[in-house]
Order: sequence, then structure tokens, then C-alpha cells
Amino acid sequence: MVVRQLQSLLAGIYDVPMAQDVAQYLLTDRQSLPEPFRAGASEETLLVAQDGDGLALGLFLEPAMLARLDLANPLAALNGANLADYWTALEGVSHFVYLTWNAGHDRPVSLLELELQAEVDKYVASLWLLRAQDPSRFPVELHRVLFERARVDPDLAGERLGLYRRANQYAARFCRRLGQLLEPAGAQARAIAMAELRRFYRLTSAMKMRYIECEA
Repeated sequence: MVVRQLQSLLAGIYDVPMAQDVAQYLLTDRQSLPEPFRAGASEETLLVAQDGDGLALGLFLEPAMLARLDLANPLAALNGANLADYWTALEGVSHFVYLTWNAGHDRPVSLLELELQAEVDKYVASLWLLRAQDPSRFPVELHRVLFERARVDPDLAGERLGLYRRANQYAARFCRRLGQLLEPAGAQARAIAMAELRRFYRLTSAMKMRYIECEA
């Protein structure tokens, strides 16, 4: 299942355990969602609710999108035809992985932090796959496509439009620096970048913002 593969990819990059299987939390029937989400146009939604001392989670992904990813698996060949679906599914899995990891460490997560990490994850995981699928090529256009050409849909974002734009801008700064670390091919560059990524992943929201403002 593609969602499990995406979870495994992120878990390997960040060295976080797969304590929860994202496939067990997958929702594909829009009509089973809480009423405010049924009429939405989003193909990806992470549902979170307080459940006693814990959290109740569900990750909705549009079944037609999952079917397309099964037919053209990006982990086998990531390309322009499946890139949009891949980023949508990856964003949902990123939210799930990051939220469950922080919950396991009794750490709160802000929406800005969740969106920032998802933007970083889309860049990093795409770069990982493209490099693995063609080791001789560094996809310099990836940063431009993800951060410079991307536009947030105001209708979908609603009152969170400013938050999504801020997350994208901060992620763009961090990933530009990360791309500079990764552009040289070889194990040493990869090890340096991976150490940077794992350290960043474990910072608090405020520390991440400060780190980007000072270093990126």
C-alpha cells in the first residue's frame, strides 16, 4: 500500500519509529466523515479529536487519488504525471507521522508547525526518490516547482491562507539551504543533510522558526 511506503520513507529519513500504522487510520469514504468535511473539495484531511487522555485520529485520502497512485506508484517512478497526487498523499502521511511522534513524546503541535514540516517533507522525500531513481541527476527544478510556482487555493485555505503561506515561505528558506548541502553527490553529503534533517525534526515550533531565521 502506497501510504505505508510513504510512512516508511519518512520514518527512515528522520529515524522515527513506526509505532502506529497509517493504513490502520486510513479513511476513504467521504460520507463517513464528520459533516463539516463531507462537502469539502480537499483530497486529504487529517482528523484529530481528543479521546480521554489520548487522541483519536483518522486520515482521509480520496480513493480515486489512491487508485491512481497504485497504478503509477511514485516510489517506483516519480514524474510529472503522478507528482501532484504524490504530494497530496505525502502531506497527509507527513501530518500523521509528525503528530503521532510528537504525541508519543507528550509534545503539543501547532498547525503552523504541522504545515511547515509537511512542506519540508514534500521537498526532502521527493529529492530522495528522484536521486534514487536517477543518481546522476540533481533535480534543481524541484525547489522552484514546490515553493516558487506553488499557489495556495484561497477557497480551500479560507481563514488559514496566511498560515499556509507562512509555512511555505519558511520551508522554502530551509529547503534552499538543504538543497545546497545535498547537491554534491555522495555518502558524505547525504550524511550531513540527514543529520541536519533529524535535528530540525526534533526542534520545537519556536526553535524551528528561530533556526530558519538565523541559519537559512
